[in-house]
Amino acid sequence: MRKYIFIGIGGFLGAIFRLFIKLMPIQNYHELVPLNVLFMNITGSFVLALITTIALEVLNMDSDLRLGICTGFLGAYTTFSTMCKEAITLIDKGYYFSTITYLTNSIFLGIAAAYLGVVVAREIVYKLVNRKNINEV
Repeated sequence: MRKYIFIGIGGFLGAIFRLFIKLMPIQNYHELVPLNVLFMNITGSFVLALITTIALEVLNMDSDLRLGICTGFLGAYTTFSTMCKEAITLIDKGYYFSTITYLTNSIFLGIAAAYLGVVVAREIVYKLVNRKNINEV
């Protein structure tokens, strides 16, 4: 039961944070690609990879807390369905090149952000372990 509470709270907070970013105006941006959704999916990919790498490789993070952050918060913050809806909207308006650009950027930048999250997490872990070893000597 505890894990469902964590997921529910995380999902609630992630949905609010998502709405806040979705409604945030981007100054002097007049292109067709929905940058807010792209930003949410890329940052969510990075944070998910960062947290899961640290949680699984170093910390003994409570599994319910990890579910609340990763499944609840980040699951509500990022979304595949919104990306698809935005792509269909672009297609319906006849903006095929913008659709391809948006989907390509979403996929490749999302994968790159996830990879960067793993690299950064492992670097943080490496520095923490070395600092701990130096202090023990």
